[in-house]
Amino acid sequence: MDKNARYWIEKLRLEPHPEGGYFRQTYRSEVVIAREALPAGFTGARAASTAIYFLLEGRNFSAFHRLRSDEVWHFYAGEPLMVHVIDRAGKYSSIRLGRDLDEGEVPQAVVPAGCWFASHMADWSSFAVVGCTVAPGFDFEDFEMAKREELVARYPQHGVLIERLTRG
Repeated sequence: MDKNARYWIEKLRLEPHPEGGYFRQTYRSEVVIAREALPAGFTGARAASTAIYFLLEGRNFSAFHRLRSDEVWHFYAGEPLMVHVIDRAGKYSSIRLGRDLDEGEVPQAVVPAGCWFASHMADWSSFAVVGCTVAPGFDFEDFEMAKREELVARYPQHGVLIERLTRG
């Protein structure tokens, strides 16, 4: 592939994302789910689903955060992306998002609602273009950025990873 990260950022009209990387929302369902029909914790109605393009490059990373909704990741271009997940019980798992199924990569994966997760390039000198679909749809009200000290205190067994993939 001869396209670099700058190409994808420009062609897809991506903007900096608050958690790291670049993104652009590409879809927001016109179907709206009433707050009363949603699980506890949602503060208002939500779109049934939303989708974004997301790009990470080099040593940039998507810091640990969590959502109230499930998030489906889709691999599009570039090199493999690592997604690190800590579930509510503290169990760690990782996803290698990419095209090489023989190397354990997957082109699609789900991060369940309520899990802490972060991502970075498997090869810190490369980039990846992925998509993220959220249902019920994404709203910043449902987004929580991890606080390093609190997350390490809660999951000390994952302290090294949390230190590396948080911003404060």
